[in-house]
Amino acid sequence: MLIRFSFENWMSFRNRAEFSMLASQERKHNARLARIRKYPLRLLPIAAIYGANAAGKSNFFKALEFARNLVVNGTRPDKKILVEPFCLGCEPEPPPSAFHFELLINEQVYAYSFTVTREKVLEETLTEITPHQENILFHRHDNGDIKFETTLAKDQRLDFVASGTQPNKLFLTNAVEQRIDLLRPVYDWFASTLRLVDPSVLFSDYTFPDPMIWAAVNSILPRLDTGIASLDKEELPLKNMGWELLRQIEESLPEGEAVPLGTRFVIRRENGNLKAEKLISLHYREDGATVPMEISQESDGTLRALDLLPAFIDLAGITAAGKAGKVYVIDEIDRSLHTLLTRQLLEMYLSECSGTTRSQLIATTHDVLLMDQELLRRDEMWLTERDHSGATDIFSICEYAEAKDDRDLRKSYLQGRLGGIPKIFLQGVLNEPKKT
Repeated sequence: MLIRFSFENWMSFRNRAEFSMLASQERKHNARLARIRKYPLRLLPIAAIYGANAAGKSNFFKALEFARNLVVNGTRPDKKILVEPFCLGCEPEPPPSAFHFELLINEQVYAYSFTVTREKVLEETLTEITPHQENILFHRHDNGDIKFETTLAKDQRLDFVASGTQPNKLFLTNAVEQRIDLLRPVYDWFASTLRLVDPSVLFSDYTFPDPMIWAAVNSILPRLDTGIASLDKEELPLKNMGWELLRQIEESLPEGEAVPLGTRFVIRRENGNLKAEKLISLHYREDGATVPMEISQESDGTLRALDLLPAFIDLAGITAAGKAGKVYVIDEIDRSLHTLLTRQLLEMYLSECSGTTRSQLIATTHDVLLMDQELLRRDEMWLTERDHSGATDIFSICEYAEAKDDRDLRKSYLQGRLGGIPKIFLQGVLNEPKKT
């Protein structure tokens, strides 16, 4: 689970911005909070981030995306780190960008942070946090030296890996690549637990179907008023695939594996043979029989719902992977969706949350109808806002005295009393004299 995430000098975020999933003293919806009694901690299962267009919501998402890619994929020795610092300042050289995570992994809390420029990693630290103390497992300095915790310092492999870590690569990444399994839980959180869904993502769960997800999707779809009775797959003739492409796949594709080609289209190997198939939707005819339709014929809203359903099914813990607890971050969750459908998906997930839940959903949105204290706690609602210099800040609604239990938050928000709304000045613009 994500406890806290802070970062600075990233895209529109100039100063340190801190985002927290720690529950406040808010009393609403207490039963769904994750309780970690060892520390103790109470963590939120959901957060919704609001803000005007260009206020930085997607830049928050991209900060997580950058951190994940740097940890999981690393940087090639001859490449620069793809960091994007704040660019509206007057400094001759942009200051370094810093990222800090506090994570709950297998009921153990870790703090992991790194500071980077485009050329190198300036600092990197991994700390194990117990209820009574903080134990720094390793700390990497600007000069490249890495100091290890006393017990770890006895492992000569760590010194060897440290000496071979390139300046533009994280030590955590290199250590896991060199099979230092002690550090793998933190790496795996970024690689497997953190799931990022931007508006263009097409979920691969239909290409590589988990039987439980497939069954759950077909159970839920008829209840969403999309007109789809169920999903199915249609086999395609291999002769239409192209000889050269098939030859390459034939040589490289292992038994039981599949390779996606285009939109919801796949070639897989079963019993030694290649098989091509595509996703289709089935609709009821007047007589009750079903008619297959191309997925491309479905509406944008239906396609968006199809792409998000596997995430919500995973969050609800229906699959084995979901029971382990995933952290989904969805940018523009309401894109192309009716507000009632978005709310129903959120309610479906939240109804499954309890003190033992270890999944989380963080979503950016413009859907003000979701700003409802019957759905979300005040500490589960966040706002982004740009200042006069173009720099973004992010803050929780519960910080405002305006956001009281009995107040209509939507009205306060739209009236500008909470911030995070666009400042638009269009009155009379069409009547202004044209410049010659």
